[in-house]
Amino acid sequence: MPIARSTKDRKKMAVSNNGKEAITHFKVLKRYKEFTLLEIKIDTGRTHQIRVHMAEIKHPVVGDIVYSNGKNPFGVIRTNATCKTNRIYTPNNTEKD
Repeated sequence: MPIARSTKDRKKMAVSNNGKEAITHFKVLKRYKEFTLLEIKIDTGRTHQIRVHMAEIKHPVVGDIVYSNGKNPFGVIRTNATCKTNRIYTPNNTEKD
């Protein structure tokens, strides 16, 4: 799903056919009653990519009031997204820490 600056709110990004390519892969790790734990891998790294893509498929990040239209059924004060690993690959596909 390509991502570009939102035409409705300049502080936000949005899925747009006019945007730059953004590729996000996700896998369900565990389902809970009210939410799901995901493993997410991104191929591109656009601004707010994970938040935008999850909101687009109607599954916003817990506590993300910006991309969930202000909905916060759990009363979470901030998003709870953490990185298990953080690897950067250079254009010639060599890994950097």
